Amino acid sequence: MGNWITPPVLSVASVALNMVLGLVLSLCVAWYYEHYGQSLANRRKFAYLLPVLTLTTTLVITIIKSSLALSLGMVGALSIMRFRTAIKEPEELLFLFMALAIGLGMGAEQRWPTVVGVVLLLGYMAVRMLLSRRRRDSNLYLNVLVQEAGPSLFEQVNACLLEHVNAVDFRRLDSRDGAMQLTYFVECADPRTLNGLLDALKARFPVAEISFLQPEQMLGG
Repeated sequence: MGNWITPPVLSVASVALNMVLGLVLSLCVAWYYEHYGQSLANRRKFAYLLPVLTLTTTLVITIIKSSLALSLGMVGALSIMRFRTAIKEPEELLFLFMALAIGLGMGAEQRWPTVVGVVLLLGYMAVRMLLSRRRRDSNLYLNVLVQEAGPSLFEQVNACLLEHVNAVDFRRLDSRDGAMQLTYFVECADPRTLNGLLDALKARFPVAEISFLQPEQMLGG
């Protein structure tokens, strides 16, 4: 019964080592997310939170693992907490779990498995990113504002796009005040072919406005 009330004394050196290793690993994860993440949210602000989450998790696990009473108390405390902020993108959830995993591993003093696991995860994501960049063409958002000139204008614009780009993914159509606004996600093998696409659109249709946007540069890049 005494072990439930009086937990064993923790080694300060061991706790400090776990915290330092957790901080280093979480900083690596945060750096990777900030520079190579695909999330449209502000990646820099989110990356700043990952080391704090890791250190907090490490500290909590270090404290409660030494006592069953503290573990039960933590379960009760967490049961009354409510988190109102929703995770908007799956990538954010992935890196949150990575930060939590580092904290759990270091708090449980599983140093080498945690280090090896994080290195393998980051290595896998880096290799996959390099391979996908080699295969990936130039993907852009295309926004076209055309003065309406006939019932088949939508099909004509689609046909014109397919003559110049590899693939077209239609996203949105707005029609107002005699104008039609079309939004596409286009895949282009060579960005230089965009000049031909612009010339063709302007020559065939009464185009009022054309704009291209790279998805990676939309927000928080």
